[in-house]
Amino acid sequence: MKILVTGGAGYIGSTICAALEDAGHTPIILDSLINGRIEFTQNRIFYHGDIADPLILKKIFTEHSVIDCVIHCAALIVVPDSVARPAEYYHENVVKTLQFFETLLQYNCCQVVYSSSASVYDDVPDFMVTESSPLNPRSPYARTKYMVEMIMKDFAAAYGLKGIALRYFNPIGADPKLRSGVYLAQPSHVLGKLVSVAQGTEPVFQITGTDWATRDGSGIRDYIHVWDLAQAHVKAVEHFQNALDQAKLTSPYLVINLGTGRGVTVKELVTAFEKVFQKPLPKELAPARPGDVAGSYANADTAKQLLDWQAELSIEAGISDALRWAAVRNEILNY
Repeated sequence: MKILVTGGAGYIGSTICAALEDAGHTPIILDSLINGRIEFTQNRIFYHGDIADPLILKKIFTEHSVIDCVIHCAALIVVPDSVARPAEYYHENVVKTLQFFETLLQYNCCQVVYSSSASVYDDVPDFMVTESSPLNPRSPYARTKYMVEMIMKDFAAAYGLKGIALRYFNPIGADPKLRSGVYLAQPSHVLGKLVSVAQGTEPVFQITGTDWATRDGSGIRDYIHVWDLAQAHVKAVEHFQNALDQAKLTSPYLVINLGTGRGVTVKELVTAFEKVFQKPLPKELAPARPGDVAGSYANADTAKQLLDWQAELSIEAGISDALRWAAVRNEILNY
């Protein structure tokens, strides 16, 4: 199958492209390179442009008359940044996606797999959330993800768009073959910061938020290896219509959690990291950041039932792959 992957030059998008290729599919990348890396497009079909540009989409659909599915990863994703710059996040993530979906319908390209987020969920007493758990997106970033889900749902009911929203939990690691990984020199996510401290590029790891109602006071997350996450997208495009049929929906819009089904606190992640790294790290306690929440972890039964997918790689494998990628990143990315 030919799959259009927006944001396919990013961390997750590029890993999805590698997984699609390994499964015999052809990814077609559309990326503005505002955040992505040109190196991740090498030897792949690549269009440099914006998802809201009708001319670049016309070029893509003229040159590829049959595109079986779209995986929509393109978005701004940093929670504290979204609090500081909400207008940019709403414009890039919501307004442009609305325009993008309208253009897809013009070309009768109706199957969309959307990169959503577990940040849309409200707090629940035991921290485990199902797809029907209460929602309460509490940052501009999270609200953009929720808004796009609602657009998909409404487009599915009114216009015949078919959508699967995959609610990601917390991706970690890198492509095990080291074709791609985290590309930011100063990543904002927790494992990236741990790697930065291990490499000596940051002096100390801050455990931000220590009075949450978790077993040790630090935030709880569901850390899923990015390769497992990528495999779920392969399953989603391969089982797309079957998943919708099995779900017995009133309109063709489906939500699926992607996680391991296991909650790990930040302090537990630090302990696991130090075990893999075989050295203690300098660390300190710090207040929660703007937009932070206690966290949650996934009930992943729906993904198993409808996509025949479940996470297989351990948190230690994610840490190991992140460290291996960090050792070669500057070579691959020409920093």
